[in-house]
Amino acid sequence: MTVLCGGQNICGLAIGVLSLESYFPKPAGHIKNPASLPFTTTYEILQGITVPELLNNPSPEMLEPIVAAAIRLEKQGVKAITGSSGFVALFQREIAQSVSVPVFLSSLLQVPLAYQMTRAPVGVLTASAPALTPKHIDGDGASGVPIIVQGLEETQEFASVILRNERNSMDLNKIEAEVQAAASRLIEAAPDIKSVVLECTDLPPYAQKLQHAIKRPVFDLTTLATMMHDVVLRQSYAGV
Repeated sequence: MTVLCGGQNICGLAIGVLSLESYFPKPAGHIKNPASLPFTTTYEILQGITVPELLNNPSPEMLEPIVAAAIRLEKQGVKAITGSSGFVALFQREIAQSVSVPVFLSSLLQVPLAYQMTRAPVGVLTASAPALTPKHIDGDGASGVPIIVQGLEETQEFASVILRNERNSMDLNKIEAEVQAAASRLIEAAPDIKSVVLECTDLPPYAQKLQHAIKRPVFDLTTLATMMHDVVLRQSYAGV
């Protein structure tokens, strides 16, 4: 006889996502598009915490509602918790201490891994280079790792839609071209880079073409989420 413990309204949830409030499109590859990942996800919307607010005006007052949302996700039965913006890593330690499931708020947690794998500087493509502070890097455990940062704050389409929240419609072709151009500038500035980590959760939809262009390993939140899923929900092997 198999006895299961209840307690959740919905069962079978794998990863919970702390989601900023945003209404621009989330194409496949974005963590806020459930079709991006081959496992179940659920979401807690951080009402009132937007991309511009988190990047330009992060404050300790944000911590309480984010922690409360993380606790709600844990009560729903998720096995691990992530976020819809790498900049939530400012609170990585506090949120990880508030719940008993693993917390991985930023793709930048992969920076030390990328460095150890290549022993070369790691390129970081971020939404905004000025907003990515040493506190964010430290929160991801990447202090001391040689990184080269390239931001998208000087773009037109990406910056107006995502960084400034000027409208909800978005031209995906323009975004892709801007991401490719930023990656090219990153490699031109530091050709000794041997891996790239996409900090921004809006960039994974363009990761495949970006990798084809720069010919280097590309890490992002979907690669980290997939690894975390496989860690917290191990599957049996089917081989002989």
